[in-house]
Amino acid sequence: MTTNKTNWYVLYTTPRAEKRVKEKLEWNGVECYLPLHRSPRVWSDRVKLVDIPLFNSYIFVKCREAEILSLLRINGVVRVIFYDGKPAVIRQAEVDAIRMFIKEAEGKVLCAGDEVEILTGSMKNKSGKIIKIKKKYILLRIEQLAATVCVNVESVALLGRIR
Repeated sequence: MTTNKTNWYVLYTTPRAEKRVKEKLEWNGVECYLPLHRSPRVWSDRVKLVDIPLFNSYIFVKCREAEILSLLRINGVVRVIFYDGKPAVIRQAEVDAIRMFIKEAEGKVLCAGDEVEILTGSMKNKSGKIIKIKKKYILLRIEQLAATVCVNVESVALLGRIR
């Protein structure tokens, strides 16, 4: 018995090919969702905000189960994610939750000049102004201590927005 019901499935792509795969899928008329988030990337001469996939090498597609294996022919698609011997079905509520997360996270990117609070370690609860952003660390000027410190990006939160 075949069904015309469409579900969300997950495709695994070659590394850093998610955006190209998305374009190819859309060109072939397949509904897909690639959750992206804006992240600062540091080059020797500048810092640039770049849209990168939330889940490396994964893209969500909405189609019928009978069509999912045919998507393996698209260049850049490595495999379909399976669960219990069948293509893994992702509920609409889960896709909506990812979309909501992305929407709420917008505008919460750290930039030079932002006031942040340190959340962990010996400097916990100290606040400072971002001077410079590196790949995984930021330089903070903490006026209370008249000091500049280097802190992991993941251990700070923007003041007034995240707690």
